[in-house]
Amino acid sequence: MEKRTHFYVSPKNGLTWLVALCMVCSAVARVLFVGVEGTDVWSQIVLPIAAAVLFGLMCLLCGKEQFYKTAIPVWMNCIYYGFFFFGYNFVAFDKLIGGLFAIALLFVAVLYTQVTSGKIPATLLIIPLGAFPLAARLYLNRWAVISANWEALLPLLPDALFTLGLIIVVFAIRIHSSEEYHPTWGDRTDGRRIRTEPPMNQVSPYVMWTRCASMNLFEEAFEITNVERYIRQKRKEGLTSFGLMHVMLAAYCRAMCRYPGLNRFIAGQKIYTHGNDIQFCLTVKKEMTSTSPETVIKVHLAPTDTAEDVYNKVNKEIEAVKNSPLDSGFDNLAHAFMLIPGLVLKFTVWLLRVLDYFGLLPKFLLELSPFHGSVFFTSMGSLGIPPIYHHLYDFGNLPLFGSFGCKRRALEVQEDGSVVQKKYLDFRFSMDERIVDGFYYAAFFKCFRRIIQRPDQLDLPPEEVLKDID
Repeated sequence: MEKRTHFYVSPKNGLTWLVALCMVCSAVARVLFVGVEGTDVWSQIVLPIAAAVLFGLMCLLCGKEQFYKTAIPVWMNCIYYGFFFFGYNFVAFDKLIGGLFAIALLFVAVLYTQVTSGKIPATLLIIPLGAFPLAARLYLNRWAVISANWEALLPLLPDALFTLGLIIVVFAIRIHSSEEYHPTWGDRTDGRRIRTEPPMNQVSPYVMWTRCASMNLFEEAFEITNVERYIRQKRKEGLTSFGLMHVMLAAYCRAMCRYPGLNRFIAGQKIYTHGNDIQFCLTVKKEMTSTSPETVIKVHLAPTDTAEDVYNKVNKEIEAVKNSPLDSGFDNLAHAFMLIPGLVLKFTVWLLRVLDYFGLLPKFLLELSPFHGSVFFTSMGSLGIPPIYHHLYDFGNLPLFGSFGCKRRALEVQEDGSVVQKKYLDFRFSMDERIVDGFYYAAFFKCFRRIIQRPDQLDLPPEEVLKDID
């Protein structure tokens, strides 16, 4: 994976708080000392105040991982300066200079974005970039500077404080030394963007733009003699409710060590990956009756998890739902939606789709949503029926749905002519074909089958975990 420079500022650093203080003072000073009437209030008061406050909040709240997003308030501030220069009462000779100032602001915003995202790892450039707009305003007010007319220069105090904050932030910036991936532009809260896929793969989500229309179906039967022996062994070790679901899920995580592409998803016609966060969704009934309500849990697993890790994580979530008299977070969210009138609810769902398309859904909604995740497994065997081909959801980003049914016996003729009875478990998958190609899927399921045939290896962590492409 390509190594990138990732800058951050820490709220534990006193300089970060000093930056935030400068930005707050800039906003207060603009309210006190800048007087603008009419429509200019929005561009000359509201916009720069919002930029200053947003910059300070970003440094304090998300500067550790998303410092690059401070480019947003910097762009807002440059737009404010642009309105100022275009609206300035230039004499004929200075109109060209004013236009050049406005063009230079675009360069400032673009270059700041490149620096803070690590593409141009030279943080000292922020000092001249931050100082340029203020220097331009001082040039336009050079008569007040020359005559030391402080009253005339007082409206420039908010800009000076914003610039001071940008200068101080240079000395608060640090570089992440860890080799783990850190988010940048184009990434989402729930995944990072895959940027080096072949062009055909990147274009296909625009051609096949719905998940159901891009769904392939796959059926496999797994011989489970060794699996049943393994389950009996784990139950003797104290994992009393250890079963097929835990084995299948642990095997899925282990196969993903070699084939991390199965943890990708499509959102906004772009390909992303959850990385090492395998988000497993499961429907749970509080009681095994036809009238018992059901809910959905989401369990965060990792490729390094052993069978016991999977067992503990899954059972912890299941027990929390079954033993709690209260509804789950997903149920409460669904109840809240039911309070909305039908027409408004339809608009609300449309708005959620738009926000999800652009990666703007809040993290807590993504956590509650059963439509966002890595894989959905369901056991039809517990209901006494064969597995089904479950559809994928067009809402959300879930790329794979697996269903397994009842155990079945089959008589097979061996090479020596003898007949042996074996046990099988039928599994059916619905897959989003856009995340990886058919060869990759085939290789993954072959690996998945080999792991199920030798489940003892799930007792130990994997020797190697491969990273997905950049």
